[in-house]
Amino acid sequence: MSVSALIVLAVVVALIFYVIGVYNQLVALRNRFQNGFAQIEVQLKRRHDLIPNLVETAKGYMAHERDTLEAVIAARNNAVSGLKAAAAQPGNAQRMAQLGGAEGLLNSALGRLNVTLEAYPELKASANMQQLSEELSSTENKVAFARQAFNDAVMAYNTYKQAFPPVLLAATFGHAQDASLLEFADSAALQDAPKVAF
Repeated sequence: MSVSALIVLAVVVALIFYVIGVYNQLVALRNRFQNGFAQIEVQLKRRHDLIPNLVETAKGYMAHERDTLEAVIAARNNAVSGLKAAAAQPGNAQRMAQLGGAEGLLNSALGRLNVTLEAYPELKASANMQQLSEELSSTENKVAFARQAFNDAVMAYNTYKQAFPPVLLAATFGHAQDASLLEFADSAALQDAPKVAF
């Protein structure tokens, strides 16, 4: 075998190994963001499971606040549906937007419930209510951390697949669509600088 044939063979083998490496990296990054979404799913399910307990605890004290309690349950059910749809296709832009909107409505309903709870000091002093509120706050923090990890994994995936030369191979390997970040309604408000007025 001639030297030029050996060089061509070495280049072809190196190219094959490079293509295999690109494919494996795309798969690894996609799996990482899908795992990141699974972590969000766990925390959101926990949150969704805590909310009916919170409402049931509040019902005894707030019999005439039925509309507020029903709004929280309706928003929770909507968020559960959004989570199921997003879990079927993590990273899908439409599913992520649907989940983000549903969670935003749930946050709004929970905010109205918290304002209503202020009028019931005996309810706020209840051990069950304090425990549920603490668990819900803890879960909110876990959701925020899981969402950040998911969004970081999506960003790494999208960046790698859009870079050159993987961009030439990504669509061939079934990675044509970019994954979408999960943003909740409060995401934009968190990015705005606080305004101070005297």
